[in-house]
Amino acid sequence: MKVKILKKSNERIEFEVEGLTPGLAGELRRIMLSEIPTMAIEWVDFHKNDSIIWDEIIASRLGLIPLVFNSKLYGMKDECKCDGKGCSRCQVMLALKKKGPCMVYSEDLKSSDKEVKPIYGKIPIVELMDNQELEFEATAELGLGKVHAKWQGAVVGYEASPKKDKYTFIVETACGLSAEDVVKKSFEVLQEKLKDFGTDVARLK
Repeated sequence: MKVKILKKSNERIEFEVEGLTPGLAGELRRIMLSEIPTMAIEWVDFHKNDSIIWDEIIASRLGLIPLVFNSKLYGMKDECKCDGKGCSRCQVMLALKKKGPCMVYSEDLKSSDKEVKPIYGKIPIVELMDNQELEFEATAELGLGKVHAKWQGAVVGYEASPKKDKYTFIVETACGLSAEDVVKKSFEVLQEKLKDFGTDVARLK
């Protein structure tokens, strides 16, 4: 398998892969979309919400805010040493307390880990009128896009070339990882799947 980078930025990458079957090309795309661990807000505990937006709607908006995170420091909750109870290795706390009149933005979120923060600071959450207040604590954790769209790794498209085993991929990150990191991690997942498949086949002999 040969990989050639055609264009690259932090948000977008275009590359060619030679030596893929149609099935593997489709699987690689699915992995980038839904099997790369990314971080998003999962739980929100509201202490006060005087805005005109229901708690559930605000929580949904918060979950869709992509968060920058260090993938080397955090692991999936169900694989953590805390046995899924939640700890600093698998969860991050974000808090917010605002009083109107003002627009509440993603940059107003205060994180327990300064490295975990929204990619963009001006994502609007809700507008507060005079004397309206919003206060909550939220918990962010790693998850997979196949469980919920808020953990989707990237937007991915690919095209087959006249040469049957050659494909051109265009990947735009939709999470806190760079487009290049999404691609690298996807190849790692694909290789692990192929390895597991080979092991299972060997057991049948």
